[in-house]
Amino acid sequence: MTASSNPLSDLLAEKGVLLADGATGTSLFAMGLEAGEAPELWNTQKPENITKLHQDFVDAGADIILTNTFGGTRHRLKLHHAQDRVHELNKVAAEIARAVADKAPKKVIVAGSVGPTGELLIPLGAMTYEDAVSAFAEQIEGLKAGGADVAWIETMSAPDEIRAAAEAAVKVGMPYVYTGSFDTAGKTMMGLAPKDIHGVAPDIGDGPIAVGANCGVGASDILATLLSMSEAAPDATIVIKGNCGIPEFRGEKIYYSGTPPLMAEYARLAMDAGAKIIGGCCGTSCEHLAAIRVAVDNHVAGARPTLDVIVEKIGPLRNKTAEEQAAPRERRSRRS
Repeated sequence: MTASSNPLSDLLAEKGVLLADGATGTSLFAMGLEAGEAPELWNTQKPENITKLHQDFVDAGADIILTNTFGGTRHRLKLHHAQDRVHELNKVAAEIARAVADKAPKKVIVAGSVGPTGELLIPLGAMTYEDAVSAFAEQIEGLKAGGADVAWIETMSAPDEIRAAAEAAVKVGMPYVYTGSFDTAGKTMMGLAPKDIHGVAPDIGDGPIAVGANCGVGASDILATLLSMSEAAPDATIVIKGNCGIPEFRGEKIYYSGTPPLMAEYARLAMDAGAKIIGGCCGTSCEHLAAIRVAVDNHVAGARPTLDVIVEKIGPLRNKTAEEQAAPRERRSRRS
């Protein structure tokens, strides 16, 4: 399959900017998923809840829905004694999403969510590169069998693990997208900088359809990450799927500071900063997504935002790099 002949590329060419969905985990917790439970087991235990998850996002305007398979590798499922159900759980998840997409009044892409294994690759851990490729291929085979359009490799930290997942997608015959989580002083936990995301797997198969960032710290931070990515490769197709504001613990529950108007502003800034696929991660509800949909549909292109503009409109950066920490001092000295 060439990079130009897959449904995601075709829809991007048609619409220019696509809306990805919101938070899977947050939504499922609201439906009664307990902390420590595997969301993937709900694909067979409570398929009606997963159908509702996808339907609600499509109703809110999503062009792309992610399958409920973030922890769908044998390594993650082993924690729930379900490592022998990889193909089944991923296939069912894709079938549920496919059924919702196929009856939507517009074209909706089913993205097969592929999260990290939770293992470290040699030399930092025990997992070989070959084992990682094998585990991801097993998962992606299930997603493909269930009707997913694209392997959506997300929330990654290690370049080697991204490459392994991309190689698995190509081996199975699926196009792929990958995103990192830049939550450690502006880089991923394994030290990947946003500007270097483009160089992780350009040589695998036809290369990624899109690359980008998801999750991380908050909406301001992921927009700062986006600025770095789009500056490094202005013509790249970039995904941004940020958390809904800042997560805050209140007792045992996590609350997110982002309101629908704030997430609409985030979407406008993301488009002006070069993003072509925009969605929400943790905390992003259908209400937030509907506000983003309106922002995307009514957007009038503006100037490329600066960090100052992002902070002014969305709020302070929480995940400051040394460079960003120095910037306020430089601004003060220029004013003085």
